[in-house]
Amino acid sequence: MLPVMIKNSWFPTVFEDFLNNDFMPRANITAPAVNVREDEKAYTMEVAAPGIKKEFCRVSINDEGNLSIAIENKFEHKESEKKHHYLRREFSYTNYEQNYELPEDVDKEHISAKVEDGILTISLPRMQKEERKLSRTINIG
Repeated sequence: MLPVMIKNSWFPTVFEDFLNNDFMPRANITAPAVNVREDEKAYTMEVAAPGIKKEFCRVSINDEGNLSIAIENKFEHKESEKKHHYLRREFSYTNYEQNYELPEDVDKEHISAKVEDGILTISLPRMQKEERKLSRTINIG
């Protein structure tokens, strides 16, 4: 006969057994996904930030001239949430901050950013290269 473990609250144990297995591993904390694309006029960064409002995002140029992105989620538990009893709660809200070294041709004075549909989009315009005229008259001395 096998030993039997008896617990008073079997309901959470059922969920723990179901959710803590190889088929449903626990979520790992990772940095948000970042896409970077370029064209002849600008670089564009897209940072995945689902559910984040623009008030929680900060984009700046630091003292070293690098792009600094910070996402600070200020999630507050409301009094109404105390009416619920969670059997398992995995939503985690963490702060994220990352510095990116910019290419030399980025016009740092005209960088812009917006948050829309869970994506922080940062536009990094390129400086326009001045084309020099190669033809000129050479004085003979």
